[in-house]
Amino acid sequence: MSSADPTERTEPARPVEPPVQPGLVDCARELAEGGATSAGLVAAALARIEASRPTLNAFRQLRTEAALAEAAEADRRLAAGERLPLLGVPVAVKDDTDVAGMPTYFGCDGALPPATADSEAVRRLRAAGAVIVGKTNSCELGQWAFTEGPAFGITRNPWNTEHTPGGSSGGSAAAVAAGLVPAALGSDGAGSIRIPAAWTHLVGIKPQRGRISVHPHSDAFQGLTVNGPLARTVADAALLLDAAAGAHPRDHHRPPAVDASAAARRDPGRLRIGVSLRPPLTLTRNAPHPEVLRAVAALAETLARLGHDVEEARPRYGLIGLSFVPRATAGIAELAVLHPEPALLDPRTRSALRTGTRLGGRIVRAARAREVRQHARIGAFFEAARGGSGHGYDVLLTPTTAAPPPRVGAFDRLSAWRTDLAMTSACPYAWPWNVLGWPGVNVPAGFTHDGLPLGAQLLGPSRSETRLISLAAQLEADLRWYEHRPPVRQDRAP
Repeated sequence: MSSADPTERTEPARPVEPPVQPGLVDCARELAEGGATSAGLVAAALARIEASRPTLNAFRQLRTEAALAEAAEADRRLAAGERLPLLGVPVAVKDDTDVAGMPTYFGCDGALPPATADSEAVRRLRAAGAVIVGKTNSCELGQWAFTEGPAFGITRNPWNTEHTPGGSSGGSAAAVAAGLVPAALGSDGAGSIRIPAAWTHLVGIKPQRGRISVHPHSDAFQGLTVNGPLARTVADAALLLDAAAGAHPRDHHRPPAVDASAAARRDPGRLRIGVSLRPPLTLTRNAPHPEVLRAVAALAETLARLGHDVEEARPRYGLIGLSFVPRATAGIAELAVLHPEPALLDPRTRSALRTGTRLGGRIVRAARAREVRQHARIGAFFEAARGGSGHGYDVLLTPTTAAPPPRVGAFDRLSAWRTDLAMTSACPYAWPWNVLGWPGVNVPAGFTHDGLPLGAQLLGPSRSETRLISLAAQLEADLRWYEHRPPVRQDRAP
């Protein structure tokens, strides 16, 4: 049959086994041992990114020429005997992150000037030797649990391209899950690392506020937003966290340093783990999806089998949402007002700008002042019981989301209010830890019956990253979730 024959039919796309791409730790080791070159790793990553653009659309901008030049320089440094944690390893950063010479679009449309300097997190990644290959897609100003917008199109989930990878670090999650890069930096202001990690079968760490600098911002989104890693394994996420961690001299929050990579190699000991399936009070009353409840219950059973004391628990969240809303909308307003072409912003963003302006000033200051009491109330969950026997919990286990990843376009043409309600219904669990500024780790929790990833979050009190990372590593060693990778779609030749 001629290729021009209009009656010719081809078989539909079929899943094939994807090639195994080395993770961050493996890349660093291969480079140090001479088993790979940075030029080869970076060129291969750029080729995968280009090939995936029509299907995944994970990247907003690439640094092709600069990254290849930096890779060649990394090879020269390696050959001369220099060793750094990430020397020559390709990584990606999110579209909200300043990289010198590149605009920081943060999901927006319009002409924006290039950044004049690297953010502190990028500066530290470069100091560790990493090669930044590009910037991954984010929804507009990081507001939503999907990564779609007129400025860049639709970023799709590599497990099923009809579904979103989540947001706002959806581009970073899609890039890592698909093996385009071994790890990527994201940011989390209401679950924006943990939610896409859950929906793409990744480890996503929301660290303690201040662990990774948000400079040039002094207090991003009124203290809600932190930077953190997405990776396929706990060790990879811990290595990226260690490389990016550290304060800028003008940072407000400066927690003492931790060794996340060492924590990933350490047994967590026997822990008391509380499991809570009830989300904090929201304006929605939707129950969590049955498959989400099943997945988290199975993870709790695994933790009990590993020797931990696991029981149902009920943290006292109180009306923590009353603190979140003013801080979140004021944070959006602070960024939106700086856009040189406001008419190009999504109508929902302009609505948030108006709301954030009204809730700024005295109201947002009052919301932030409540944090001390919130720390005390929710922190009691982790403290020794006063006047009685027993002790507080070491870790809180909850679903990361209440639903599997939605279909792309599910939030199209919704008003700002209806978008917020739909997102709160799907993602009611993550945001309280942004109000508190405390760490949390998403771990893969299996799949729905039709193959969509689900996640659960390990949550702890202030500065508890090392305990959470050790526990996540113990789970990973037992469940070996990194062995499951999304299929690659290929068209069968006619």
